[in-house]
Amino acid sequence: MTEHNDDLKPLAIEGKLPLKAVGIENLREANPQYLPPHRYLHPWFARRPTPASRLAILASVLPKGTDSDDLLKWMQIGPKEGVDEDIASYVERKKATESERSGNLESHYRYPRPFTRSPGKAQRKELHEVLRDHWDDDLPSVFDPTAGGGVIPYESLRYGFPTHANELNPIPSLILKVLLEFAPNVGDIEEEVQHWANKVDSEASSVIQEYFPGQEQGQTPVNYVSTYSIQCRSCGADIPLVPKWWIRTRSDGIDVVSRPEVQNDGSVEYDVLIDPSEKELEGFDPGDGPVSRGGDTECLRCGVVTEDDEVRSQLNSGDFDYDIYCVRYRENSGKRRFRSPVQEDWEALEQAESAIQSDYELSTFLSTPIPKGNKTTEPRNYGMNEWRDLFAPRQLISNHAYVQAINNHQSQIQSEHDQETANAIITLLTLSISKLIDRNSRLTSWDTSKGYPSQMFKSQNLAFKRVFVDSNISIGGTDFLSYLDKIYDSYKEIVSYLPEDSAAGNVTNTDAADLPHETNSISAIIADPPYYSSIQYAELSDVFYVWMRECLQSVFPNLFSDSLTDKTSEAVANPDQFSDVSGSGSSKKELANRSYEKKMSDIFSELYRVLEPGGVMTVMFTHKETDAWDTLTMSLINSGFIITSTHPITSEMPQRAGMRDSASADSTLLLTGRKPHQERDPENAVPTLWSDVEADTRAAAKEAARDLLESGISLTKTDVIISAFGPTLRVFADAYPVVDDEDEEVPPRKALETAREAVTQILVDEYLEGMDVDTLDDVTEWYVLCWLVHESETFSYDDGRQLGLGIGVDIDEIKRSTKTWRKSRGDISLRGHDGRVQNINEKPEDRSSRLPIDPDDLSFPRSLDAVHAAMHVYDKKGETVTLEWLRERNYDTDSQFKATLKALLQVLPKNHEDWELARDLAVGRTSDVLDLDFGPNIFADDREDTSQQSLEEF
Repeated sequence: MTEHNDDLKPLAIEGKLPLKAVGIENLREANPQYLPPHRYLHPWFARRPTPASRLAILASVLPKGTDSDDLLKWMQIGPKEGVDEDIASYVERKKATESERSGNLESHYRYPRPFTRSPGKAQRKELHEVLRDHWDDDLPSVFDPTAGGGVIPYESLRYGFPTHANELNPIPSLILKVLLEFAPNVGDIEEEVQHWANKVDSEASSVIQEYFPGQEQGQTPVNYVSTYSIQCRSCGADIPLVPKWWIRTRSDGIDVVSRPEVQNDGSVEYDVLIDPSEKELEGFDPGDGPVSRGGDTECLRCGVVTEDDEVRSQLNSGDFDYDIYCVRYRENSGKRRFRSPVQEDWEALEQAESAIQSDYELSTFLSTPIPKGNKTTEPRNYGMNEWRDLFAPRQLISNHAYVQAINNHQSQIQSEHDQETANAIITLLTLSISKLIDRNSRLTSWDTSKGYPSQMFKSQNLAFKRVFVDSNISIGGTDFLSYLDKIYDSYKEIVSYLPEDSAAGNVTNTDAADLPHETNSISAIIADPPYYSSIQYAELSDVFYVWMRECLQSVFPNLFSDSLTDKTSEAVANPDQFSDVSGSGSSKKELANRSYEKKMSDIFSELYRVLEPGGVMTVMFTHKETDAWDTLTMSLINSGFIITSTHPITSEMPQRAGMRDSASADSTLLLTGRKPHQERDPENAVPTLWSDVEADTRAAAKEAARDLLESGISLTKTDVIISAFGPTLRVFADAYPVVDDEDEEVPPRKALETAREAVTQILVDEYLEGMDVDTLDDVTEWYVLCWLVHESETFSYDDGRQLGLGIGVDIDEIKRSTKTWRKSRGDISLRGHDGRVQNINEKPEDRSSRLPIDPDDLSFPRSLDAVHAAMHVYDKKGETVTLEWLRERNYDTDSQFKATLKALLQVLPKNHEDWELARDLAVGRTSDVLDLDFGPNIFADDREDTSQQSLEEF
């Protein structure tokens, strides 16, 4: 059993927190038009919201019992005056009445978004006095060991805390330097940065202007909407790889279309139509390009289809030409317009292609090979084998020109300014060109909804784009000076938010498992660690790294000495690192997971070392798979931490881009552990029997679930389960080590499985009106519970397997025989009736034997099969036949059939075909036979639905 924790001074995070109010503020911050300034410095992944970060920091250092109003006040949540209720209630009330407001959100709430406000001098003094009293006359030091984009340490600096940040990857390490070193030490250097930016732009723009013809006519190209052209193997004509011919489809603007015309010689010319009339589009569908959804490509002249594999093969071998099918240009007045490509555009492209072959420096520039990897497979499959290959000729020349211009001015910058100011100037200039890479590569797509370049990293991958954007980065919005202005505005705002006397943070760039910090030197660790394979940070960041290295290798040799980023030390699960060693019973995914788990365990052990006795570590965790929680718990326990609290909190918008169908949950759990004053001795710890712990585990999970459902926080049902993991793990950790009746050690996952079962029953009681799903057959029960808990037909295989184990269903055994589910990219995808029932309109001998349900059968082994068969009969034969079909099989008196139909009506989404058929069975003429009893909410419109929504929506 865990001991020696009685002398730990309790902290605010170990008590009740205003989670709902903070969650509301997280959502207010998520508006993409008003994001915190650090998000605009440079692209990076998975940045946490300011309110969640402030809560994790302050609650981890303030004493337990801190008034909720004081906490929210220090977090800059709530109006400064005129509130007659507690701040949390005020914020919740304002959220509930948002739809009734007459003005904007800020005027409705009567205070700005918290990230725009820093604690004032008086507030900091008040806060520091409380903290010094609790931490023995010292301010607690705050450390983020995997700091990423720097939200946590930057917020710590805003409160005047001694702040430490560590990051392995050089890209976020550079961002950390800007936030934690340059901002407090160098401050506002707008005049200096603008001076050097103008010099760089003047030099580089003069180099590239010849590749963007049209200035003389007052039509300077801003963006070339580009694609690839392959040759039809049948007729020899060019085939542009364009899925759709729309250039812009704005509902509030003028549509733009590019219409192709195949010439006699097989070449393709393009006529760009501005707001085309029906007559101009006669016989032409802009939504029907040569490329189909599956990648097969149809010749515009002869109609012969080139299959996707062949297209990919031609691209891989370089058997293609670059193609331009629309030009967005800027007039001298500043207006942007669209036009058809002309001969000068093609000549400029050919000139660029010639230049990168004839110019020695360009011909070898960025020739570092793209390594084999998890995310680098995609560009490599399309013939992009060196980093230079991610850029079309004109893109490479343009980007290179700005890099060279920055380098040409470096020595002068360094001679005219002190070292740190010079480093800050060169860094900000470099961030501008690196950020432009996101909008000027072969992986940058064209956004037809805006008629504007999209981003390379709109999703967290290096996916090939058949349509890409070739941008003029000297003019027009996606240009060096415009981006520099945005970056500097962000930097200036970052500087303004810091206290005038702010000390710099301590930034280190190393493996978090081997830190330079002294033992027992840190008071509070706030960590947002990487999660298995969710994001391959190093692989993805190399595309920025290779460009930054060209400018910064001599400025920051410790960050940019290697040719690429460190993927060996990175704590992610990357299966491709184990391609050559998998086998002998272990897949590369299993090996990758073990490697990640070992690295995280080593990191937590190192964090335990640097944390002072009595110190605290709060981990932000969003993973939803049991294995991840099992690993996290064992790593914390084995490192010596005592788990003291857990809190669920909203941190992101639902289904955030790039994370759909990932292993990340919608909510974040703040899991807190303490370092005891007296080391635990696991060797001599007295084991606890699982049979003694199981009941407490189940009770803790149920209590947590009930509290959450009654709290008013709108949680997805998956979030409710995950949020109950925390209290469950605390029970387990307090009892650790835990053994079964045969003295075998019980892992944390056993407690989590028990929690999942217990909370699932709570959800059944809460959401399935008058239902006892235990009376259903096992397969039907599993199917219903999957829809209830996940509210989607696609979800994690592990989640589905755990649900099955809880009710005695081996989902792998039932997969083939019942066809209730199929695998979709490693996940479970539930099948509806149309994927399980043979066609009753076909002759029996012609029906597909692959489908397990014959609708002519008089009985079925599972009630789900019977209901799916009834849906099929109703859909294909109508009400009259279905009435007779139901009576023939005695479903008018079959309680299992009725219970299943009623359950599906309550768990299926109302836009699902099966729900509509179930509704028709329940309320049509067949209702006279079935005689089902329903409450008022089952058929309520979704807009009036009283059921819980996503955690992100409250």
